[in-house]
Amino acid sequence: MTEVTSPKLAWTLILVSGLLEIAFAAAVHHSAGFTRAGPAVLALLFGGLSVYLMSLALGVVPIGTAYAVWAGIGAAGTALLGIAVFGESTSPARILCLGLVIVGIVGLQLLEPGKHAG
Repeated sequence: MTEVTSPKLAWTLILVSGLLEIAFAAAVHHSAGFTRAGPAVLALLFGGLSVYLMSLALGVVPIGTAYAVWAGIGAAGTALLGIAVFGESTSPARILCLGLVIVGIVGLQLLEPGKHAG
């Protein structure tokens, strides 16, 4: 798969690549500074696959929108993972900020011109 022409497929690839960013961050965390081989290899695999899939979507979705959504999914998802799995803070301010990131991700996707074509 080297050329993506369908907006639906492009957005699916961005979503999957964002989820891979979350897996990448978790693997980096478990790699203990890349001193544990298994998680380090997974981190490189997840990170590389994430960037590759996102790059495929750039033929359809503008780079600024694609990157913002991709990074937002990774950032918000990783923060939520930190809360759910690693016991990170659930302060009201932090939850509000995560909510704003999620609203921004959804807004960028919904407002993308021509996203329903194809």
